[in-house]
Amino acid sequence: MQKEKFFELLGWVGMTTSILMYVFYFQQIQQNLGGHKGNFLQPFMAGINCTFWVGYGFFKKKRDWPIVIANVPGFVFGFLAAFTSL
Repeated sequence: MQKEKFFELLGWVGMTTSILMYVFYFQQIQQNLGGHKGNFLQPFMAGINCTFWVGYGFFKKKRDWPIVIANVPGFVFGFLAAFTSL
């Protein structure tokens, strides 16, 4: 039982840090819009990666909501950061 609680907590921490990692693209987006263009490729690839993970978690027979929730911000902010850098 203790092991299950540990892995549940680890999953929540992982999901939270994943969300934060992608939300921090917001600063790059602001800089891009302010004329200080950043790199296109890294956030674009993050957006593609997160698209696959969202699809994986959402279309499984038993949906894996933590994977979906953790990767939706990466999908949104990754592509937003990429395309504002152009």
